[in-house]
Amino acid sequence: MELEKLINDDIKQAMLAKDKAKLEALRAIKAALLLEKTGKDVSSGEIPAEVELKMLQKLVKQRRESAEVYIAQNRPDLAEPEIFQASIIEKYLPEQMSEDELRGIVQQIITKTGAQSIKDMGKVMGTATKELAGKADNKAVADIIKQILGS
Repeated sequence: MELEKLINDDIKQAMLAKDKAKLEALRAIKAALLLEKTGKDVSSGEIPAEVELKMLQKLVKQRRESAEVYIAQNRPDLAEPEIFQASIIEKYLPEQMSEDELRGIVQQIITKTGAQSIKDMGKVMGTATKELAGKADNKAVADIIKQILGS
């Protein structure tokens, strides 16, 4: 609920400032929040924080993937708005961990789970996803796990 109020306030500010690009990104978040409110994870009308977090991460990931496709197709005019929207949406996510911090935590998780080889990646990834929710991109976590267990 806190996120929804924050988004609504920011939409009002963007409207007053006539910032169309920011307004578009904020409205995308609001639309996703409204869809989540009617989803199966929400019973009381309030969206749990972890669901909000996953939704925001999904929105950022979608924007980044779209931008990559546009860049690959030599369409920077379409990639720029996607990158801008991703940067706006990221402001509502918790601060991301640095690669060194991430590597240390992943190493602890590997030790804790007793993983020995790349075959144990699922076990490590499951624990890491829960512990690092919102603090790190799952792709970065998977890459570090592969580096550590692959060697």
